[in-house]
Amino acid sequence: MTANVGGTARIERRFAQLAKENRAGLVTYVMAGDPDLDTATAILEGLPSAGADIIELGIPFTDPMADGLAIQVSGLRALKAGVTVHRVLDAVSRFRRKDSNTPLVLMGYYNPIYAFGPSRFLESAKEAGVDGLIIVDLPPEEDAELCLPALEAGLSFVRLATPTTDDSRLPRVLHNTSGFVYYVSVTGITGAAIPDLSLVTSAVERLKRHTSLPVAVGFGIKTPEQAAAIARGADGAVVGSALVTTISENLDADGRAGNGLVDALLTRVQDLADSVHHARKAGPTS
Repeated sequence: MTANVGGTARIERRFAQLAKENRAGLVTYVMAGDPDLDTATAILEGLPSAGADIIELGIPFTDPMADGLAIQVSGLRALKAGVTVHRVLDAVSRFRRKDSNTPLVLMGYYNPIYAFGPSRFLESAKEAGVDGLIIVDLPPEEDAELCLPALEAGLSFVRLATPTTDDSRLPRVLHNTSGFVYYVSVTGITGAAIPDLSLVTSAVERLKRHTSLPVAVGFGIKTPEQAAAIARGADGAVVGSALVTTISENLDADGRAGNGLVDALLTRVQDLADSVHHARKAGPTS
């Protein structure tokens, strides 16, 4: 498969394979360029073999309103390292030279994309091998801005549903959503609280009454045990803040990557993946 072939199809194939194997997937979030370009490249290239089924790659931004402190600091490290939208897309291109199968979704905010030029961004993202977008500050009412052009370009546009998304709002949120639905398990910013698993299960069941798309659950998942509990009811467990925290914990006093940083990060991913991949219920998937 060439780098510019994938998009929605690559995401669909991955979730179809997960369903066939009767297991949930691990979705890992890391920030592009954190803590430096070389270390970030090693992390990104190592994620699939460590067990990541889908990768979310953050686009650093100076005002990440939906993100908690860990991801905010991660973004600042990336910006300090000189990461731009262009360099994010270069990172995807390099990744695709070695991996043509793992779905990769860019997650971030619209301002950097707007500054880059939406049409130019979508063309470049598709060519680089990006499969989808999660743009947290573009509501459904702004679909013409980026969502519809992304879909026309063959990229998935993944929408967030939250505990406050009621039944009257949900159809609007799900309209034009593709790839999968990202359910935010807690009210607030990333990494701020631990999800109530009973509430998450009922929320996933409600979403599945409204859509045939896979549902991945994120925000607040920190441990393999929590990820496994989510995986028993959802199609994917998303872990982000816990991973960027691992990066922070393995920096030296000057903020540079320690020798064991990449191994520590990938070991944590492996522990999460092992729990998620063995947590599926014995019955058929929904």
